Amino acid sequence: MAHLLMVESWVGSMSRLLPRAIRESGHEFTFLTRDLHHYLRSAPEGTAHPLLAARHVLTADTNDTATLLPAVERLHTALGFDGVITSCDYYLPVAARLADRLGLPGPSAEAVGNACRKDATRRVLDAAGVPGPRFAVRSAWAEVAEAAREIGYPLVVKPVDLCAGMYVRRVDDEAALRDAWRALDGFPVNARGQRRSPAVLLEELLDGPEVSVETVSYGGTTEVIGVTDKSVGGTPAFIETGHMFPAALAPADAAAARETAVLALKALGLDDVVAHTEIKLTAAGPRVVEVNPRPAGNRITELIRHVTGVDLATACVDVALGHRPELRGWDTGLRSAAIGFLVPATAGTLASIDGGDAVREAPDVLEVQLAEPGRTVEAAGSNNAYLGHVMAGDPEGPGARARVEALLSGLRPRVVAR
Repeated sequence: MAHLLMVESWVGSMSRLLPRAIRESGHEFTFLTRDLHHYLRSAPEGTAHPLLAARHVLTADTNDTATLLPAVERLHTALGFDGVITSCDYYLPVAARLADRLGLPGPSAEAVGNACRKDATRRVLDAAGVPGPRFAVRSAWAEVAEAAREIGYPLVVKPVDLCAGMYVRRVDDEAALRDAWRALDGFPVNARGQRRSPAVLLEELLDGPEVSVETVSYGGTTEVIGVTDKSVGGTPAFIETGHMFPAALAPADAAAARETAVLALKALGLDDVVAHTEIKLTAAGPRVVEVNPRPAGNRITELIRHVTGVDLATACVDVALGHRPELRGWDTGLRSAAIGFLVPATAGTLASIDGGDAVREAPDVLEVQLAEPGRTVEAAGSNNAYLGHVMAGDPEGPGARARVEALLSGLRPRVVAR
């Protein structure tokens, strides 16, 4: 039995999938957090959060690396860790640094740090010749506006250090750019209490569909698990409204996406890691959007498990322990699986979501999760505002997305204005 140190976590599905994977692999973990209530609040009423199944639940300032490193060294002496893990983007760099400090397996801290900073990713990939959009990184308004004119409108504005699509916006002119810049400037601290960089990433707006490539790297070799497609809405925001695995692509497009993702991981120096690389399939060829050195979110790992039998949460545990991951799948009986998200159109209070019972009883449904009445609803501006999701499979071919879209059309959320 191995003992992992889990440093913080997302509060969404991966906060349940990783503890499950650790337990089912016969291991245990210690959970380290700066704010336990952040997780207690996310558990359904009357239930215990799976993170509380940890052997130890300990509190430390996980945002203060200078004090955290020696504190974890002392914990390691007393408790004996075999690996360090996290699912939260904001703590991936510190988890890598801790593993390095303790002499435990894991990816390079420098590589993880560069992958988690969108501006650093751009610079590293550009220097290595990996295709991406034209870009600029600026802070002050005058410099931002000048760089935007040089790139040309329309373009995409991004924070360099946030995730889940937060504050990522399409801008078509300087007025919209100023609004996006002001919004970012007014958000100096992220949801985990970490001070943000004032830098703004400006990128050429890329055409074409977006996909993600799911990979597992271990011992210098990267294995591509597959390619997932993505539907996006909410303009001028970029809200993920659904996914299907495997993506319904021409073989040449799928191969090009896979090759580009592997090149990006190599350029960044990422190894011993499960990764989720987002790519635009433009008319000029694949272009890297971003590289995430952790398993995919939005239940993509579960789509893959339903179709292939490969469990990327377990693979994440394996590589954190320095074990070669088991990536052989089996015939699950499904040829595709898809998920669609219920995205709110207006703000207010959720009164009900009609149609849920019929959707749950429909054939081929794998999961249905819907928000409870009484929830405060904000108009969606990122991937953090969903009212629920539907997941379904297709045993015949790539029909799972159409099935999910039909099921979502039967859900009718009723939001009452506050």
